[in-house]
Amino acid sequence: MTMVWVVYDITDNTTRKNVARICLDKGLYRVQKSVFLGTLNANERDSLALECEDEIDPDVDSVYVFPMDDESFRKVKLLGQAFDKKLVSDEVLTKFF
Repeated sequence: MTMVWVVYDITDNTTRKNVARICLDKGLYRVQKSVFLGTLNANERDSLALECEDEIDPDVDSVYVFPMDDESFRKVKLLGQAFDKKLVSDEVLTKFF
């Protein structure tokens, strides 16, 4: 399992909702309106990317899937309000602290 960030910029509301639903269905947690975080194995990560690719218009939309190793993830700096830690699983939070 690898920590994964999904970040997107999507113009159409329906497409944006569909991509958000894909992320939620994969067990990711919304940390901002267009940012999700969670752990996925390689197959789940590939499946997520393919499902998102089927939804978006590649001429105007973008979806980034960033895998991150544990060492790099522990170096993430949370500034300001960051995200609602109550919405993120203990598994994800333990990697922060």
